[in-house]
Amino acid sequence: MKKVLFILGELIEEDIDWLVEIGDRQLIPPAMVLIQEGRCVETLYILLEGELSVLAQSLGGREIARLNRGEIVGEMSFVDSRPPSATVRAAQASQVFAIPQAQLAAKLDRDVGFASRFYRALAMFLSNRLRSTVGQLGDRKETTLDLNDSSKLAQSRLESLLRRLQEK
Repeated sequence: MKKVLFILGELIEEDIDWLVEIGDRQLIPPAMVLIQEGRCVETLYILLEGELSVLAQSLGGREIARLNRGEIVGEMSFVDSRPPSATVRAAQASQVFAIPQAQLAAKLDRDVGFASRFYRALAMFLSNRLRSTVGQLGDRKETTLDLNDSSKLAQSRLESLLRRLQEK
């Protein structure tokens, strides 16, 4: 959960308003594939409820991760414009906030302030994910993001986002 809170903590209210306007809450049934390894991704997802399974074809289709509430999915392909290196499938009935990548990219191109806040938050998210992975490989305890003073604000924004998606 801390990952999405960090991102929401970096954004300002106008950014959240824009995301709610262009994004869509989607209910995902168990076993539905959100992202298929090797196929272009058109959506960035934030997992709101449920659990997603990450599978790697290069490892015989083995599950390499389980994602829970607050995780972001599709961010790597968004950043580097390459096809995903893993398949993401609903491990159980889930709910996601879907953000169309084309609209997000256009907003980032025309709004420098938003771009700065968004990319900083995404860089911190990816850095944390890499540190966590390295920690797991070395048998160390998972590291977590330092939310500093933004955690209460981020939690408030998440609650507002969820409330507004229910009304949409």
